[in-house]
Amino acid sequence: MKNTYYHQLLQNNKDWAAEMHGKDENYFKILAERQKPPVLWIGCADSRVPANQITGTLPGEIFVHRNIANMVVHTDMNMLSVLDYAVNSLQVKHIIVCGHYGCGGVQAAMQNKSLGLINKWIRNIKEVYKDNYTELKKIKDDQKRFDRLVELNVIAQVYDLAKTSIVQQAWQDDTGLEIHGWVYGLEDGVIKDLKVSMDSAAHLDDIFTLDLD
Repeated sequence: MKNTYYHQLLQNNKDWAAEMHGKDENYFKILAERQKPPVLWIGCADSRVPANQITGTLPGEIFVHRNIANMVVHTDMNMLSVLDYAVNSLQVKHIIVCGHYGCGGVQAAMQNKSLGLINKWIRNIKEVYKDNYTELKKIKDDQKRFDRLVELNVIAQVYDLAKTSIVQQAWQDDTGLEIHGWVYGLEDGVIKDLKVSMDSAAHLDDIFTLDLD
């Protein structure tokens, strides 16, 4: 039967809506009234890493931006627009950059292959590889080297996030904004905190005060 899976998605939605309404008849009414999430999630577009499910949160609790390999690129107007809205309109208190082990974008950056348009995007990850080449070269196991680059990429994105004028202004205004770096494990479902959290008290060098966006 044609489009069986497509129609099943619609039926799943009806079943879910009915279930949520059954638990709380005001659930959707309350949800529709306003959006006040405490968290902005910058994650990978990988379908296996859904922000709400892996953090046990409900719709309305996390504002989400996703792209290939959870990148913070200062020329990406989509990301910057989401960031600006989250920080200045929604007034989120936490921004989480969440990568995941087994990330295809990071793996592609480790290879010397032509992948078409994606080459332009993963060029930023190749820079992370280059900046950490000495450390990565010492790791003989291919999987462990891959995993470490995933972590280093998240750390680099957290620092790039800290460089944006949006975050810098929030810290100057002492809004209480904090940024964090996580990596999600596809094989066990567990999130690893990379301990790179920063807030307005972070000791940033001069480059972090530049308006790079």
